Parts: sequence; structure tokens; C-alpha cells
Amino acid sequence: MNVKNFLVSGIVGGIIYFLYGWLFYGILFKEAFPSNGNENYVMIFLGCLTFGLFTAYIFTKWAGISNWITGFGAGAILGLFMAFYMNFFANSMKLTPDIDFQIMALDIAITVVMSALTGAVIALVNGKLK
Repeated sequence: MNVKNFLVSGIVGGIIYFLYGWLFYGILFKEAFPSNGNENYVMIFLGCLTFGLFTAYIFTKWAGISNWITGFGAGAILGLFMAFYMNFFANSMKLTPDIDFQIMALDIAITVVMSALTGAVIALVNGKLK
């Protein structure tokens, strides 16, 4: 595995994922996902960085993805599974009538789009560093 590709593309991917989160959740869909004013942006950034590094690790170590189109598709799949995982656990303690399935579906769609775009960027950076 090329450690430089992993680190650079993972860090870039984490920053991009953070910025997409701000765009989608903070601007485009802020009515659906209102802020409570208590967000810890350091923890949010670290979570985004972790996702970027995780995706970069898969792309560089296991899959050899360095084409943005392939990265877009692989990122979308990773995002799909991650979104279902997060939403199922986030709603696990709620009673079924209290679960807002429309918000859940919107969050899944946003996560898939953000992950696909981030995957494309990570793959593009991997391709440029070769």
C-alpha cells in the first residue's frame, strides 16, 4: 500500500466530506435537520476525517481505485451501507410510530450522495499521486 496516497487522499477526503456535510445539512436541508446549537465541530470533523481515511484505505489497500468514476460508485455503496447502519442504530431506541421514515430516507440519500462525491475525490487524488 502506498502510505502517501492513503494519507493525502484520506485527509483530502475527510475535509471534503466535512464541507459536504456543512453544505447539505447546514445549508440545503437545515429545515429537515435543525441545529440544536450544541454541535461539537471538532468531533464532527474527526468523524469526517475517519470516514475519509477509511475510504482511502479501502481504495488504496484493497481495491486499487484511482479513477473518479469507480470511486464515485464505490463511495456510493460505502455510503449506502453506512447510512443504513447509522440510521438503524440512531432509531433503535424509538418506538416505531416515533420514527420519521421520511427524514430517515432523506438522510440515507444525502449520505449516499456525499459519500459518492467524496469517493470520487479520493480516487481522483489517488490517481494524481501515482
